Amino acid sequence: MKAILFERFGDPAEVLTLTDIPLPQPGPGQVRIRMIAAPINPSDLLVVRGQYGRLPALPATPGFEGVGVIDAVGSGLLAKLRGLRPGRRVAVLHGAGGTWQEHVVISARQAVPVNQDVPDEQAASFFVNPATALAMTTRVLKVPAGAWLLQTAAGSALGKMIVKLGRHTGFRTINVVRRPDQAAELAQLGADEVICTATQSIEERVSKITAGTGVRYALDAVGGSMGLGAVRALGHGGRLLVYGTLSGEPIPLDPRQLMVGQKRIEGFWLSEWVKQQGVLTMLKLFRAINRLLSAGVLTAPVQAGFPLAQIHEAVRAVETPGRQGKMLVRLKP
Repeated sequence: MKAILFERFGDPAEVLTLTDIPLPQPGPGQVRIRMIAAPINPSDLLVVRGQYGRLPALPATPGFEGVGVIDAVGSGLLAKLRGLRPGRRVAVLHGAGGTWQEHVVISARQAVPVNQDVPDEQAASFFVNPATALAMTTRVLKVPAGAWLLQTAAGSALGKMIVKLGRHTGFRTINVVRRPDQAAELAQLGADEVICTATQSIEERVSKITAGTGVRYALDAVGGSMGLGAVRALGHGGRLLVYGTLSGEPIPLDPRQLMVGQKRIEGFWLSEWVKQQGVLTMLKLFRAINRLLSAGVLTAPVQAGFPLAQIHEAVRAVETPGRQGKMLVRLKP
């Protein structure tokens, strides 16, 4: 079978190669999945560059998630108890990475049946962004209906998801972007407020929006000066979850900004959060994701799909400024 491999860390357009490898066989408690599609997420490319928080042994295949059809089931009762059988379409959650290949073997616990009305292109991104959006807003911060949630990187696929989730569940969003075209797009999506840092101050706009009280809840995926703006926008008892460092820069923080008003900054990493959750919690989360995907709340636009043979073109397209949706690796002809 064919797979994308890298034998050294570096620029994805240089180190990724298309290779023939043996077809894997499922062991006890495992299933083998014929992959249909997998998204190219920022975390996947960080792994290839050697810049992710946890790195694989080399050679390795990228890809933390995707969608496919079960074509073989290993021994044991786990797969049967979960209703996993050949022909069943499932979302693939691959914490170790490896969905950019024609077949993948995973634990039956990492295969999640997907509602029939969810198209393949949405099922491919079943977990990383939807689970992050839900976990941060409803499980960690527990943002109540009517409250303001500020988020940086609001123009990203995850940011747009949080806008739609807020509209669905009742919390209001203040969305921080860098470019005016992003502001216009979010306004059309239904964002409550949009701040464009090209012409506006985060702190001043938030103060005006909230009548001087600031926000109780905030998310930052950028760091640097934008992250500092999110900190300064916090009101009394405010909490900021940091889940990314897109700028590559630290937040230049004066500790007094946290002391006054008893504010908090916390880190969030989905894989670490998942490890702390019980089986029942995760099953409830999967059901919620399925339901919200079917309702169109946690969906993300898809711009293009690329076959394995065009992986270099695919990763270059992902990093092209101004793209309008996710890029997929398509593994089904």
